[in-house]
Amino acid sequence: MFKLFSLSGGISAADGFFADGVAAGLKNGSKYDIAFIYSETLCDVFSCFTNNKFDAAPIKYTKRLIAATKTDIFQSNFILINSKNANALTGKGGLEDVEMLMQTLKEQYPQIKNPTMSSTGVIGVRLPIAKIVASFELFDLYAKEGHKAAQAIMTTDSFCKEIAFEVECKSGTFKIGAMCKGAGMIHPSLATMLCFIATDAAIPAGEGNELLRKALNETFNAISVDGDMSTNDTVLLLSNKKSNVYDKEAFSFALKEVMHKLAIDIAKDGEGANKLVAFEVKNALNKDEAKKAARALSSSLLVKTAIFGEDPNWGRIASTIGASGIECSEESLSIYFNEICVYHKGNILFDEECEKKAAQIMKKKELCITCDLGIGTESFRAYGCDLGYNYVKINADYRS
Repeated sequence: MFKLFSLSGGISAADGFFADGVAAGLKNGSKYDIAFIYSETLCDVFSCFTNNKFDAAPIKYTKRLIAATKTDIFQSNFILINSKNANALTGKGGLEDVEMLMQTLKEQYPQIKNPTMSSTGVIGVRLPIAKIVASFELFDLYAKEGHKAAQAIMTTDSFCKEIAFEVECKSGTFKIGAMCKGAGMIHPSLATMLCFIATDAAIPAGEGNELLRKALNETFNAISVDGDMSTNDTVLLLSNKKSNVYDKEAFSFALKEVMHKLAIDIAKDGEGANKLVAFEVKNALNKDEAKKAARALSSSLLVKTAIFGEDPNWGRIASTIGASGIECSEESLSIYFNEICVYHKGNILFDEECEKKAAQIMKKKELCITCDLGIGTESFRAYGCDLGYNYVKINADYRS
């Protein structure tokens, strides 16, 4: 048995981890725009990155660190993160910029070992190297300012996304803290935007990536805001083993809880969004088909705009299921808005009274649309949001 207790501190909550955010002038005014995560000791770093073939320079750099180990992990005690600039599609020069920044960090702070970097922001622009290097003078490596770090990595996010737990299990107590950012370009494959997780649990080197990928499938890989996958999607899990405690079941549960909360925060904070929607596909032929259908619903522009208009247009739901390429039938399909059934196995239940009830549900800030395919036993739940005028405005003005 194990128990979870909420903690403050976010990414810096676990023992031996420190974090902070500083203002380097990348954002307007005095907003935090550079963050770091530091561990007193080397960590095993488990990772997952975007499937976008134009992966950003920081990802290329980190993949090179991994390749040098001839394993699927690497060791580091420092992660540098900048917002406002993605350092993607910047060619050889973009990678050289990362190399120079990492070398400068090591020279300025000898306790930093094997650092790496993540970036988020505008694509196709070189990093403002001078501003970033100047920000290093502001670093207090032993700051416990996880909340500032979470603010620094935000771009179009409207709120910080962070969480931390202390976990009691049979073998002792460990802590896990995390932060992420993301509101647009959210349709992940293996990762989503930027997410950093730090734990003092003693995760065995051979199990970290397995646990990370398992948790990804039903958290970050189950959300969509706009159907666009970023060039910079990154999830890093750092383990400094300081607690000397590990329980696979307890850690797996805590990791999924952390990642689920952050994934829901991203979907809830979709650019210009007002509603969080769960899309549950039940009784599909197999798990893959349930996931495929649920993700089709969460990314459909027609479905998203109907949600924005608070229109219980069940025909768009049915059409999206039929177009998803899965095994399905009109005679076995049932569609629900929360508990209200509008279509049941070939019978249209959408009369005036039913429409009125469904319309009331559509006015809620959070709701669930369920599609029971009635042909198997597998299910999957994806999450998305509405798509309205503000999404267009935010992205039309993004570079300004």
